Amino acid sequence: MRLKTILNRIDPLEGFVFDEMRLLGRPGDLRIEIDVRPRERCKPVCSGCGVRAGCYDTLPTRRLQYVPLWGIAVFFLYAMRRVCCRSCGIKVETVPFVEGKKHVCRTFERFLAAWAKTLSWKQTATLFRTNWRTVFRAVQSAVTWGRAHLVVGDVGVIGVDELSCGRGQKYLTVVYQLDAGARRLLWVGRDRTKATISGFFDWLGPTASSGIRAVCSDLWKPFLTVVAKRASAAVHVLDPFHIAMKLSEATDKVRREEVHRLRAKGQEPILKDSRWCLLRRPKNRTKKDKIKLQDLLQYNLRSVRCMLLRWQFDAFWKYRSATWAGRFLDDWCRTVNRSRIEPLKKVVRTLQSHRGYLLAWIRLKAAGGIPTGAVEGFNNKARVMTRRAYGFRSREIMEVALYHALGKLPEPFVTHRFW
Repeated sequence: MRLKTILNRIDPLEGFVFDEMRLLGRPGDLRIEIDVRPRERCKPVCSGCGVRAGCYDTLPTRRLQYVPLWGIAVFFLYAMRRVCCRSCGIKVETVPFVEGKKHVCRTFERFLAAWAKTLSWKQTATLFRTNWRTVFRAVQSAVTWGRAHLVVGDVGVIGVDELSCGRGQKYLTVVYQLDAGARRLLWVGRDRTKATISGFFDWLGPTASSGIRAVCSDLWKPFLTVVAKRASAAVHVLDPFHIAMKLSEATDKVRREEVHRLRAKGQEPILKDSRWCLLRRPKNRTKKDKIKLQDLLQYNLRSVRCMLLRWQFDAFWKYRSATWAGRFLDDWCRTVNRSRIEPLKKVVRTLQSHRGYLLAWIRLKAAGGIPTGAVEGFNNKARVMTRRAYGFRSREIMEVALYHALGKLPEPFVTHRFW
């Protein structure tokens, strides 16, 4: 069976035929060049209006990279025609196997985009003998096509969060769909302002927005404000992860302040190397952490009292009744306020001002729950995926990488999958 027969079977080019084929180069650097020509009496298609028209002239031959076969680089050689269109004038034809002025075939772009989900973009470029920018453009093309053909459907539960992007206070707002069987990245926006999250609801539309039943987010005020306005029928809950993070930050701040205070008094540095034994969950503590904690319990330290109060709050998430959870929250807040531990009292003020969101989480849990852990799971995947796109640092590249990895975007039909 000849190579021409294989190509016609797995990737036929409508209106074009494979002509002469050549194996060139030396061992270790082989390449296959394939001449492509239009079928006889097949007029070119105008790239402006998509109508077939007569041929005006022919441009110089272009070299288009194709999917490698048996580890050998493959190139199509084709001379683009210019058409004399009644509507558009003189235009370069459009062909089914390459987009615009690119130097890679559509099939090779889809091939690179598929591998870029598994490998880093740099590894993909090295493995298939191309460059990083070509891989990025292939992924970008796949994302553009997928977003244009995306069917959103019914959205019942969403999670809203932000991701740090580059140096400084630069963020991307990400919205995940958390419905069972349809968990995916829905939307990415720049910054984390009211206008940003409003852009998501504008994209989703008023009908789909009114169908949202539950929203999970952090304590960022613009998120709370816009969700209350644009999805007023939804139950809005706070992500327990962010509450736990604020409690851990308060505990660590108390520890640092106490370290400085003991050092200023010239006392024994008993809190040295104690950070993780105070911050880790009891079930995650190492043997070294447990020994260190036993030593600290012999002293009346604010850090230890703060740690005990911090882990005591975990009982709140185990309640199934919002009434009893509210009583526990009030009792815990009173205990903290009497402790005179200012960083923890600051967290209490935050919790009290968002009491309704916390109790809504308990009510929703009793009604079947909301996969709040999925938001952080998506964020962890997002951080890994953006590292795969290392190279040029820009929010545009991060957006493309996120949609490609987490968006579950549709893909165009292909006669044969090379991957």
